[in-house]
Amino acid sequence: MFSLQTIFGSGKQFYMLLDDAASAAYDSAKALHAMMKEGDSEPALDAFKLARLRERTTSDKISQALVDSFITPIEREDIEALGSALYKIPKQVEKFADRYALATQHLEHIDFAPRAAMLEQAASVVVDMVHELKQMNLDRMTALNEKLRSIENEADRLMLELYREIYSGSLDSLQMFLLKEFFEILEKAIDRCREAGVVAYQIVLKNS
Repeated sequence: MFSLQTIFGSGKQFYMLLDDAASAAYDSAKALHAMMKEGDSEPALDAFKLARLRERTTSDKISQALVDSFITPIEREDIEALGSALYKIPKQVEKFADRYALATQHLEHIDFAPRAAMLEQAASVVVDMVHELKQMNLDRMTALNEKLRSIENEADRLMLELYREIYSGSLDSLQMFLLKEFFEILEKAIDRCREAGVVAYQIVLKNS
């Protein structure tokens, strides 16, 4: 029998698209952590470009699906909000990678790997939270939300330590500028993960 559910699968394709968007965001964060660990003086940027392209393509598919579909598993506004939040993560990561590639000669003695590892952890939690949307399990989502909050809090603590180093007087003006700029970009990328996690958490709160 003809039905909209037969055509649109009850809107379940949105979960798959959001999973893809979260995965692209995680891949960009993972690539950044790998780049920071390698410490290459001429880092390759292909992985970040590909992640952004995947994210952009998925974002376009979500927008088109919202136009084409009569049925959505969660509210359209929530799908748009989560898609937008996920889109911003690889965008921020690519911003760091592009600038880092231009300034590696001034950053040889600065270890970004620990903060990049935290970003990767945050993006991994976001992947789990987006994937959990299909289940609408509030207890599981609450635990993931707390985990993401803990990562964000630790990142904030490390930023305070960074400012102590900046204002210690042991760095020249260029080092101070670069240190502050790059760590703030990383902090903002973690904040983007947190924002996506909050949207996912609120969706479950609303639907549980």
